[in-house]
Amino acid sequence: MEKVYIFGHRNPDTDSVTAAITLSYLKNKLGMNTVPAVLSSINLESKYVLNYFNVPEPIFLNDVNIKIKDLKYTKNYTIGEKDSIYEAYFRMNKVGISKIPVIDKNKNMLGILSMKDIAKDQFAFNYSYVDATYDNICEVIKGREILRFDDDIVGELLVASYKSTTFMEEVNLTKNNILIVGNRHSIIEYAVNSGVKLIVIIGNGQIKEEHLKIAKKNKVNIISTSYNTLETTKIFSLCNNVTSILNNEKILCVNENDDVNDFIKLANKTRYSYYPVLNKNGRCNGIIRFSDVGFRGKKNVILVDHNSYEQSAIGLEDANILEIIDHHNIGTIGTNMPISFRNMPVGSTNTIIYKLYKENRVTIPKAMAGLMLSGILSDTLILTSPTTTNIDKEAVIELSKIAKVDYKVYGNKMIKAGSSLEGMTKEQILYKDYKNYTIDNSKVGLGQIITTDIDEVLNEKEEYIKLLNTVSESNNYLFVCLFVTNVLENGTYVLFSDRAKETLESAFGIKNIKQGEFLKGIVSRKKQILPVLINDIE
Repeated sequence: MEKVYIFGHRNPDTDSVTAAITLSYLKNKLGMNTVPAVLSSINLESKYVLNYFNVPEPIFLNDVNIKIKDLKYTKNYTIGEKDSIYEAYFRMNKVGISKIPVIDKNKNMLGILSMKDIAKDQFAFNYSYVDATYDNICEVIKGREILRFDDDIVGELLVASYKSTTFMEEVNLTKNNILIVGNRHSIIEYAVNSGVKLIVIIGNGQIKEEHLKIAKKNKVNIISTSYNTLETTKIFSLCNNVTSILNNEKILCVNENDDVNDFIKLANKTRYSYYPVLNKNGRCNGIIRFSDVGFRGKKNVILVDHNSYEQSAIGLEDANILEIIDHHNIGTIGTNMPISFRNMPVGSTNTIIYKLYKENRVTIPKAMAGLMLSGILSDTLILTSPTTTNIDKEAVIELSKIAKVDYKVYGNKMIKAGSSLEGMTKEQILYKDYKNYTIDNSKVGLGQIITTDIDEVLNEKEEYIKLLNTVSESNNYLFVCLFVTNVLENGTYVLFSDRAKETLESAFGIKNIKQGEFLKGIVSRKKQILPVLINDIE
């Protein structure tokens, strides 16, 4: 079952974070495979909520662009440095790929081996050099272990192919020799007395007990095979470790987290046939061909608490949007096929999700009830915001019972925990809960923070004004505002870039509005601020 990512807007507030988690739980109960995610770090209020109800943070999702790891490339396709050339050939032939990455025991890339490298080695006629393991020799020549003292077999290959007397007179055997011999006891005796590295007895030949004793004493490895001399000699070079003919030049690797579009550009430029794929730790996962791009699939996503591209994940245009659940105005997102779009004029996305639990008759656990409750209390300012509806109030009463909390006491603690601005830069404060909107072909940026320490912002308002002007000019906004809301005073202080002055005066009916002006009774950006700005600008 394909994975589905559920996430809110780019600057996640408590409603957005908890909605992703509570909807994911519901969808998984209904048989889907979903994962809650956030598009940036979560705020202090959200951290307080998750810690209070002992729920882990959602995963961080930087974007929904298609990555190399999303493609159906050849995964788990590598060969170890101690594997044989024969094994590498077998794996390449099996999957129909003419190259294979070579890795060490920690899956670090050592190089790449190709069919061309194997063919080149075979036609070099350098059959005498052996760098293999005992196990690989047994496997390739279908051998049987007789005596074993070494795991690694390195040396010079010899074949006892002529007269015994001539061989013993003319050939000086050493400890670095690997000898292929038949049922020729005099040569075997000469070999074990010389202490050669390995004796390969072909044709299932027998070895005398007295020769075995000498071999044990001199630590001579012995393998028996049913192959004849020609067969054994012909394939013996394929016993060698792949590192003996390894190519480690002109290897271009890609990372599994690279965007597919970047890979396409790279492949078009370099024109390589294959690219080893590394994970975030630099370990090799397999190999990718340019043709594998044709099998890419879009990421499946469900959006909560927003429905515009400007507020959503990077690359959303290339994602497969399955569903949207939101309580804001209809935004800019369009789809090429019908989807489920649940949009209701309520105070919180979690209120809609609460109704979905009821409609699907799914039992709400304490933790999920606590998260839904937190999302509603946060977005409605503990049911005091003008966005609050009777549906929100009914949900809060029911969810607070399941979560076993007094919603007023808990809500005040939650908002207090999230209202601290200590340690935050002015940019972080502006973007803590920031949204941009397109109104009459102009972009407007509106940030809002909720705090009880208003002086902490107003005492440095000149620096905030400078920041707002900089953000507005560098991003070609009509204007940018920061609304500082104090729940205890039931109102909001406004700071704004220079070009906003005339619009704010007209929208709120204030003559000569000043920086830090207090807007009595204004607490909701969605219902009390954005609509009047839209009306005035349009």
